Amino acid sequence: MSKTYKLTLTAMMIAMGTITSNMVAIPIGFTKVFPMQHFFNVLSAVLLGPYYAVAQAFCISLIRNLMGTGSIFAFPGSMVGALLASLLFLKTKKIYLAFAGEVIGTGVLGALLSYPIATLILGQKATLFGFIPLFIFSSFAGALLGFVVLVIFLRKKVVTVDENKSPAIKN
Repeated sequence: MSKTYKLTLTAMMIAMGTITSNMVAIPIGFTKVFPMQHFFNVLSAVLLGPYYAVAQAFCISLIRNLMGTGSIFAFPGSMVGALLASLLFLKTKKIYLAFAGEVIGTGVLGALLSYPIATLILGQKATLFGFIPLFIFSSFAGALLGFVVLVIFLRKKVVTVDENKSPAIKN
């Protein structure tokens, strides 16, 4: 896959992720889960690799924050999730590990990184483990959607994953 193709696909994911981020909300208990960022993290982790996955996660978070529709917590959560999902997939070529990497990266590591932002930078009282359930719900829903879409793409042979090469999208 050429760099131009990867940049174009990344830009399309950024645009779609920004637009759909507030369109799809799942009410869970006292909060709403916005899973689209995690969906695009898993797709970009598998299809594009770590650099592009982290770049798209950063860009979606940045644009949403500039538009006033996101929070500062999107940065550590989405970027760590995209990175871990990419690295696990790159090492193993297993889509379920990209799913797990997104959930663990965002749901646990991203949530833990959000605690200092809430307490030190924003000056808000927060519990250390208060972010984890919310981040896990959101990342699980979106990553599961990404996993299902990728499995369907593989079965329909839209995407191929070779052990020795990076994934390829058939034209």
